[in-house]
Amino acid sequence: MTPEGSLLAAEGLGKTYGATPALDGVEFSVHPGEVVAVMGPSGSGKSTLLHCLAGIVRPDTGTVRYGPHELTALSDARRSALRRSDFGFVFQFGQLVPELTGLENVALPLRLNGTRRKEAERQAREWLERLEVDGAAGQRPGEISGGQGQRIAVARALVTGPRVIFADEPTGALDSLNGERVLGLLTGAARDTNAAVVLVTHEARVAAYSDREIVVRDGRVKDVLAGLR
Repeated sequence: MTPEGSLLAAEGLGKTYGATPALDGVEFSVHPGEVVAVMGPSGSGKSTLLHCLAGIVRPDTGTVRYGPHELTALSDARRSALRRSDFGFVFQFGQLVPELTGLENVALPLRLNGTRRKEAERQAREWLERLEVDGAAGQRPGEISGGQGQRIAVARALVTGPRVIFADEPTGALDSLNGERVLGLLTGAARDTNAAVVLVTHEARVAAYSDREIVVRDGRVKDVLAGLR
């Protein structure tokens, strides 16, 4: 049963790769406007949990519910459609399209959803300004700094107005100063729009931006910590 008021919830998640269990009966939930940090060492199952929650990977057992949808029962096409419209993603290395400018990268999710170019670029420019990186709108990823690129990636994740943002080690490739700036902008913008954030990290300084932490070890949730904010 989905916890009351939660936007995204998982129950009894299990996933095995070969003979190795990546997830073993994991329970998880996040509410609108809440930032939950998923902590744990490398290989603990953090990224597998994120991929199951986002409908990228199907768990072997258990269910994932997003609002009225049971993701584990949806077709690949329906899950892909939800990821384009309702979910936003920020990865460790940004994964911007190298041939596109900053503006075009941010506008890309809107264009894929059928928004006309002029309107998509208008919305993209607003998010670039909000994330203080509008000066890189006409530059390609190879022409900008890592911090600028990651802020562009955050703008791309937010431009569709997602209800859930999945961030997998979003500051792992940045120095501490740029990392703090990206995290502040990401979590601040998410809270302003009442989006939930699932933040995968192994760093305490990153988890400090969350409202609540869970710790994953050996595919299981070992601990739940109160928010630090």
